[in-house]
Amino acid sequence: MSGLNASLGYFTAVVLFAALIRALFKKCGRLGFVLEFASSFALVACRLEVQTIVEVGEWAGGLGPDVTLTVLFAVLLTHGVVCGHASGNPALALQKFLQLEAGVLHTVLAVAAQFVGAHLALLVAAYYWSLELTDMHMIKALMWSQCSSSLLVSLPQGFITEGVCALVFHLVLLNLQRRSALIRVPLVAVLLTFLTHIAKSFTSAYMNPSLSYGLTFHCPGFTFSEYALVYWLGSLTGMILALLLYTGHIPRIFSRNLLYSQKGRVRGRKGDKGEKKKN
Repeated sequence: MSGLNASLGYFTAVVLFAALIRALFKKCGRLGFVLEFASSFALVACRLEVQTIVEVGEWAGGLGPDVTLTVLFAVLLTHGVVCGHASGNPALALQKFLQLEAGVLHTVLAVAAQFVGAHLALLVAAYYWSLELTDMHMIKALMWSQCSSSLLVSLPQGFITEGVCALVFHLVLLNLQRRSALIRVPLVAVLLTFLTHIAKSFTSAYMNPSLSYGLTFHCPGFTFSEYALVYWLGSLTGMILALLLYTGHIPRIFSRNLLYSQKGRVRGRKGDKGEKKKN
């Protein structure tokens, strides 16, 4: 339990840092990218510790899969509550750009901030492990340079896995975007936990370019470009397909609806007008 207590203190410190940044910059619209930095930092820093609990705690600390899944869900739920609409996910930043909800400069700054946050989280976590507060962290510090890659399948299989998981995730998120946070945040946390669990033997389904950069790009086994093909291109492909299926088109690229006919809506409006004239 000492390992979990140390992890709890680490999680608390990271979340408080993100909450402080959010409180300071929440009302600064032009500095919204700072919120994305804090969100990405908190998500990657916490997921790195969750990864430690999964990789080391399950065999060295006697922690079962039920504990690790509970910790993962708690981390995702807390992140959703504390960071709000700042997702820390470059795929979601690009999705807003494609939906005409964000401009070029805002998107570039947001994506850059998300990767900077992920890299800083990597450095902070490595320093935290080097303190060797528990046996679990001592083992993690020793195996840090030779970590196990999350990509456990071939590149085509990995690309398909990330793409399909991202497709499901973004479709659900698009359908929940107008729902209350009380409904949206827990459902998204459950979905992410479920997808991560079922894909743990394939890619771990990060569906987030900055998160995958922080969690597995530094691990040996594949080159940077191979990781990018699976975790970046795969995630973005799934996001674009989800947006196309949900709206029928990509607003930033073309306005014509390719999948869904508007005739039904037009006829409905004409019928309403006719009824009004009769009345």
